Amino acid sequence: MPRVKYDRFWVHCVLAVGLTAVTLSGCTSTRNYNGSGTGPFAASQKQPTLEQLTARYKSNPRDRNNTIQYATHLRAIGQPEQAMAALEAPLAAHPKDVPISIAYAKALTAAGRFEQSLNVIDNVLRPDAPDWSALLVKGATLDQMGRNSEARRIYTQAAALAPNEASIETNLGLSYAMTNELSLAEQHLRKAVSMQGASTQTRQNLALVFGLQGRFDEARKIYAAELPPDQVESNMAYIRALLTQQNRWDLLKD
Repeated sequence: MPRVKYDRFWVHCVLAVGLTAVTLSGCTSTRNYNGSGTGPFAASQKQPTLEQLTARYKSNPRDRNNTIQYATHLRAIGQPEQAMAALEAPLAAHPKDVPISIAYAKALTAAGRFEQSLNVIDNVLRPDAPDWSALLVKGATLDQMGRNSEARRIYTQAAALAPNEASIETNLGLSYAMTNELSLAEQHLRKAVSMQGASTQTRQNLALVFGLQGRFDEARKIYAAELPPDQVESNMAYIRALLTQQNRWDLLKD
């Protein structure tokens, strides 16, 4: 099958969607997020509301877990700058704290401040004992910068540290999707969905890769198992819109 090129909007959206739970906010968050967790590629699980998270944060802004959860939600609704602001004080107080640094790096990447994000992650990555989740953020940031080969080397390093972690295989799959190597993307996403702890985002990204190859029945089947009917139709329409936008339907033919 000929290689199909997609614009940078699609590239950003595919990466972000797949990494919602582990690195970045979903692509719908900056465009049509409605505050309820629904949208073209949203997870179906119930999440705390922004009001609840804000109240927890205000009650004890020094609590690390409250701050990280609050910042995560702010990224999910397209407010990475506010997420960074919430994390700046705890990061200044604990510059080597890995979870806080990871959360801050995620916000930086979501805001497009990639070099700063890499600096924050590199500050807490120990050469003798690197944290795989920090490596995952670094890889995702490199992917967003178009440095896909470097990102894949980072993911491979992370996989050696956490060989059964579905999020690493997810990121690998999405990295290949970004360069339109859809068969390799499918291979890694299939492996990811077979692992314990695979998320709905991973399964939906496999569906997306199916759809971009013209395998609409397979894509719809996955979406139908994950989402309400209206969101299934929204996702299928989105895939067709991507293909139509690029006028590439003819390339799906053998």
